[in-house]
Amino acid sequence: MTPVVGKSASVTERAAQRQPLVFIVDGDLLVRATLGSLVRLQGWQPLAFGSASEFLDAPRVAGPSCLLLDFVLPDISGLDLQQCVRDRRDMPVIFATRHTDVQVTVQALKAGAFEYLIKPVQDTHLLTVLGAALTRSKATQQQDSALRQLEERCALLTNRELEIMCLVVSGWLNKQVGSALSISEGTVKAHRASVMRKMKASSLAELVRMAGRLSMTPHARYDGASGHALERTVNSARWGRDSNVVRGARGANPT
Repeated sequence: MTPVVGKSASVTERAAQRQPLVFIVDGDLLVRATLGSLVRLQGWQPLAFGSASEFLDAPRVAGPSCLLLDFVLPDISGLDLQQCVRDRRDMPVIFATRHTDVQVTVQALKAGAFEYLIKPVQDTHLLTVLGAALTRSKATQQQDSALRQLEERCALLTNRELEIMCLVVSGWLNKQVGSALSISEGTVKAHRASVMRKMKASSLAELVRMAGRLSMTPHARYDGASGHALERTVNSARWGRDSNVVRGARGANPT
C-alpha cells in the first residue's frame, strides 16, 4: 500500500474514521499522488494502492467510502477487482482510465459501477462524481444501520408475537386473529401491544412498513377460520425467521 498522506498507519486509520475515505487503485505512482492531493484538498481522506492485491489485503475502514480505480492494473484488471468487492455495496466503484473499449465500459456499468470516466478527467468533474459517490455511500450505510436495528428488535419477538405481527400487518383484525389461533381477543391485544413496544412502532402503518423492510410480510387473506389461510400465513412467518430474516441478531425467543 502507498498512502498518499505522509502519516503513520495508526494516524491514517484514525483520520479515516473521521473523514469520508477515497480508495485509489492505480499502477502509476504519479497518478496516485496527484489524485491523492486533489482528494485531500477537498477534505476527504485518500488511501492509494499500486495494485488490486494491495487494496484487497488492506483492512476495511468504517465510514463512507468509494473506490477510484484504473482498468489496467499490474495484477488483475479493474473489472476483476470490481467483482472482488461486489459485496461492499456501501462502497461505490468509479473507473478513471484511458481504456476506451465500449464493451468494457458497458460491462463495468452493468456490474454496478457508479461511473466510468475517461482520462484525462477535469478536476471539477471528478470531484463532483466522488462527492456523489460518497453521498450514496453514507446513505447506504445509514439504511443498513436502520435495517440492523429493525432486525435486532424483531429478534426480541416470541414465535407467537411474530405470528400475530404477520397476521396483523396482513390486515387481520384482533378478533379474526384470536379465532384463527384459538386464543382470546384480549390475549391478541396483549401480544399486539408487546409487538408494538418491542418493535418501537408508533402505529400500525409504521409496523407494516417495518415488516416490509424486513421482507417478512405474508400474503394471505382472512376467510373465516379457514385452517388453510392460517397455515399459509403462519408458515410464512416461520419461513421468514428460519430464512434468517433477522440476520445477525441474537435469535428469536422460542415462545
